[in-house]
Amino acid sequence: MSVSAVSPIADIAATDLYGYLLVHFIEDPEHYAERIYLDLSDGDNPEVWNPLNGGEPILTSPLGTRGVRDPYLVRNPETGRVYILATDLQVFASGHGSESGAGWYEWSHHGSTNLIIWYSDDLVHWSEPQELDVSRRADGSHAELGMAWAPEALWVPDYYPEGHEGGRGAFVLYWSSKLFADNDPEHTDDTVYDRVLWGATADFTNSTYEYGGVFIDAGYPTIDTTMLQHDLPNGRKRTYRATKYQNERGIVLESTDAQRWWTPGVAWRTVQEAIGAAWTENGDPRGVEGPALFSSHSEPGRDYLYVDVIPSIGYRPMVTDAIDDGFDYLRSNDFYMAPHTKHGGVLSLTRAEYERLQATDGQIA
Repeated sequence: MSVSAVSPIADIAATDLYGYLLVHFIEDPEHYAERIYLDLSDGDNPEVWNPLNGGEPILTSPLGTRGVRDPYLVRNPETGRVYILATDLQVFASGHGSESGAGWYEWSHHGSTNLIIWYSDDLVHWSEPQELDVSRRADGSHAELGMAWAPEALWVPDYYPEGHEGGRGAFVLYWSSKLFADNDPEHTDDTVYDRVLWGATADFTNSTYEYGGVFIDAGYPTIDTTMLQHDLPNGRKRTYRATKYQNERGIVLESTDAQRWWTPGVAWRTVQEAIGAAWTENGDPRGVEGPALFSSHSEPGRDYLYVDVIPSIGYRPMVTDAIDDGFDYLRSNDFYMAPHTKHGGVLSLTRAEYERLQATDGQIA
């Protein structure tokens, strides 16, 4: 199989791709660090990362909780516009979180259903942040979500039927939430668990957004899905997802050849379980979360999976040259990433974009 990036760049030859951009946050209980950080790969090497802006935040949200976590980078291949998606959650403000005395139960049951969105056409100048309410249904009602977190998206060029106003392409957006019944607005049902939900949007605005429903329901909590796609010889795509199953299965890699992979009833094949468990001190697969999948354009056929070792160690690398056989630990003394780099996403760049980011380091905002 040949490799296509998570979000391909239209009309750009593979030989024009050079370098990678990593978006992430930092979990630091001593300081307010839940902001947007960007790291640039060392040349075309996705195993060595250099923080931009001297390691200081690139973007900060004044909206909602004023904290952002779990950011992700995705490109519209038709326009070239790049978006940052992030969870609206502040855990460590003054040591208390989004509200004084609040905790994970309160956030997960009554937290923000907005995602925080930025966009850029050159990766240097970023828009003001905006909110996208993923609970909003087409009829104006709202699904009873406890909170929305860990958003990602894949571009689907034929999501809409022929003749759709504005074109056929859309992002299929997926994130984690507790989903309560419509008749439980106080979110009191203690049997509700985390599921991965989905929606669709052309541009991550409320005006184009459509709530979809449940994407992953394992019968027990599932969070933090990350995805990529490979081209098959027949011209179709194989889709891979890595999800944190909140039990001894840990991070699980699955695949499907279904082209409308987000729809109910799609069969997914389990490729690997308990990925990255050995990165933890006690080998517990529950000790890693926030996976980030991306394909290498430097070495075609190679894929990476970064896993977030909790509570605050940060990303550790997995690698494969045959993703259908699963991932192995990256055994390299040269791998470098700043400590506490957590839960983000990786975007392939063109050489012009890479050089622009190098030249404007310290001025990106």
